[in-house]
Amino acid sequence: MTITHLVTHSGGFHADELLSSVILTLLFPEAQLVRTRDKQMITPGAGKIIYDVGGAYDADAQIFDHHQKPGPLREDDQPYSSFGLVWNQYGRAYLAAMDVPEDHIEYIHGKFDTKFVLPIDLLDNGAIEPSVAGPLSILTLPSLLGSLKPVFDDPSPTADDDAFMSALPIARRFVEAQILNLAAKKRAESLVEDAIDQAGTSPILELPMGMPYRSVLDKKEADHILFVVIPRGDDWTLGGVKLSGDTFEQRADLPVSWAGLTDAALEAASGVKGAKFCHNARFIAVANSRDAILEMAELAVQEAQQAEA
Repeated sequence: MTITHLVTHSGGFHADELLSSVILTLLFPEAQLVRTRDKQMITPGAGKIIYDVGGAYDADAQIFDHHQKPGPLREDDQPYSSFGLVWNQYGRAYLAAMDVPEDHIEYIHGKFDTKFVLPIDLLDNGAIEPSVAGPLSILTLPSLLGSLKPVFDDPSPTADDDAFMSALPIARRFVEAQILNLAAKKRAESLVEDAIDQAGTSPILELPMGMPYRSVLDKKEADHILFVVIPRGDDWTLGGVKLSGDTFEQRADLPVSWAGLTDAALEAASGVKGAKFCHNARFIAVANSRDAILEMAELAVQEAQQAEA
């Protein structure tokens, strides 16, 4: 069936139908995006996908609303918004259209659903409150997208539609960035796993380039890795390993005597020729050669092990 119309409600917009539009407009670029509450337009029919309006959920009929009672629920009884329904139906096709490798699609589809789609679903249904984000609640994606709505006294009769269409490419960038990052993490897995195997029992992990590695350390149970060495342009970096993705605390910090030093001062403090910089918070250091950064890594390991003894 050729899709000719993507139909959602008119008036003020929310993150769920805006993000649903991101998915659908990529898959059906020739279809007309219509924002309306016209009864005929929001009734299922040939060539239409209807979402966040219409009072029904029927994937076969191409209608994806969640406002009816009872609303559609996930297998774990958490509520869907239109975004979750659209992602469930079209997410895999969207990933394929973004050139995600076929053998990665199911993994990334699930990860994106859990990390990105589900929070939108829960917020839109009132299953969680924005206040759970504390003082950062105004910086959540739904809040930021909501801030793109027209001001209350905008006199333009097309203000809502104009704002929606202006917000759509912004929302698209957030979705694409998340997908690209998940795909990159999946690509990096085998590279990091190989590097961990090569490191053996050494507490120093050397990677061929900057890449996501933290989750692979957990997967491989490589708790012995304390520092990571990575080439960065003409320089080399030495970094600590965070205890988790939710903290700045590390398995081991760089030596306190290096903190905040640069160039000659850092060379003198570390005894390593070519040492260039150490952050005051002791989570990263820089040297001008691989030999120099590996020497710094060995010194950092020695101090960390002595501190534990």
